[in-house]
Amino acid sequence: METVSPSGKRPLKPATPSRETRIAGCLFELQHVNVFYGQNPALRDITLRIQEGETVAVIGPSGAGKSTLLNQLYDMRPDDCAFVHQQYALVPQLSVFHNIYIGRLDRRATWYNLLNLIKPHKPVVDEVKPILETLGMSEKISARVGALSGGQQQRVAVGRAMYRGGKVMLADEPVSSIDPLQGAAILDLIVNTGKTVIMALHSVPFARRFTERIIGLCAGRIRFDLPPAQLTQELVDELYLTC
Repeated sequence: METVSPSGKRPLKPATPSRETRIAGCLFELQHVNVFYGQNPALRDITLRIQEGETVAVIGPSGAGKSTLLNQLYDMRPDDCAFVHQQYALVPQLSVFHNIYIGRLDRRATWYNLLNLIKPHKPVVDEVKPILETLGMSEKISARVGALSGGQQQRVAVGRAMYRGGKVMLADEPVSSIDPLQGAAILDLIVNTGKTVIMALHSVPFARRFTERIIGLCAGRIRFDLPPAQLTQELVDELYLTC
């Protein structure tokens, strides 16, 4: 059966079947996986294993396959993953509170969700408030998301994923619309959630600073998979200038 990624894109040709390993502590294992959109390969011959508790950055130029890789990982374990989408995937007509509450919408009864849509219950508000405090968004809890800046909307998207919980945090450019100082603070929050964290990042300095493993993608292939200390500027230049 073909699955639809959280981004809404549907591969016209299914991915090569991958299997989940039963090795203790391993959350994801891909063996020679290929993903196509039409006749265009998005991922090619991807072999990858990610252990529980790892913090991983995926870097590479635009179109390298970073988002597709995150979507592939999500499709393997959707119930275990929270996802920060590159385009936020927020509901602009709803408040900040409701957009974060959506993170657990499927875990509650429909009648309870409807009641909270009309009037948020205090116990749920008390769950959301600490997240907004950590994101510097406390005063915006009742604000309509469509009226927020791009950076504020991005923080709401991070907050929804934090509220969602789960074993894995997937984040597709989670701080691209936030200034470097605030972006560093948000990434610090993400990597300290105690989860397995896998992020697509444009910023190589952020990848070096906040993760323990950096995967370089070029034209849908893994060019390197290294700890930050082994990632040379020569490899970075080659990834971005020749890919």
